[in-house]
Amino acid sequence: MTTDWPNYVKKPGTRDWQRSAIEWLRQLLPARYATYPTLSRFPVLLARQAQIQVQQEEQMTRIALRTARAELPRMGVPESVIEHMITMHLLELSQLQKTARSVQAVSSALASRQLGSCIVDSHAQRR
Repeated sequence: MTTDWPNYVKKPGTRDWQRSAIEWLRQLLPARYATYPTLSRFPVLLARQAQIQVQQEEQMTRIALRTARAELPRMGVPESVIEHMITMHLLELSQLQKTARSVQAVSSALASRQLGSCIVDSHAQRR
């Protein structure tokens, strides 16, 4: 198990680990995604959506960071507040990078589980 494994997700192979992974991944997505049953039935797709979501949030944070000093003064934001915003964005970027690594770890575990069940199913079908 890597250090990137999220604290909220049980270890693979333990009871309800997949359910805890699904619950954690859902928290990373907009609430409306819970209405799509395909994501619930195929946890690897849920993990893929979470990866895309986190990547987009990283990109948005980088843009906000890159443009803060140019755009915020024109909006009348005081310099001290701009510095706080920059600090906030730097912290958020660091957290998003950690989350991206955690999503990748969970995604790999889910894909391994799915691959393992596909192999078992194919062996059962051959009999």
